[in-house]
Amino acid sequence: MDFLAKVAEGFIGLFNAGGANFMGLVTGIIPTLVVLMTFVNFLTRIIGEERVNNFMKILSKSFITRYTLMPMLAMFFLTNPMAYTFGRFVPENNKPAFYDAAVSFCHPITGLFPHANGGELFVYYGIADGITTLGYGLGALAIRYFIVGIIVIFIRGLACDFAFSRIHNK
Repeated sequence: MDFLAKVAEGFIGLFNAGGANFMGLVTGIIPTLVVLMTFVNFLTRIIGEERVNNFMKILSKSFITRYTLMPMLAMFFLTNPMAYTFGRFVPENNKPAFYDAAVSFCHPITGLFPHANGGELFVYYGIADGITTLGYGLGALAIRYFIVGIIVIFIRGLACDFAFSRIHNK
């Protein structure tokens, strides 16, 4: 009987821990996310959708900005999964590479701009918890994630572009 009682206590303890974690999110990151999302929507309305569209068309012409600035801006302004709709500004044969770059930026942007992809917060905060336990700050981690993310999405965009052009031309 003791074994069953311990299993039952462990089972409910799992849900109690999950509930405590959820309450931490409700009183911590969720209000921040709501304010950030409101600000981004406000900023988009102030700038104007037509101006954003024209700017994205300009960015899509250069392979450098297509695989760095465009995915970053798409993830910041539209968040995941709407960020992929910025692919409409990209030439047809570059769309797979743009998608690859954008989807690869879901995690790196989270440290600086948590509203961009709430689903990745659990991964980021798991790593961040280890960093803070070691006594380091999160600012440097977030900036490093962001910079490495930009480099990685650029490389992935170019590699996917190359691979797609080889497959498509055969």
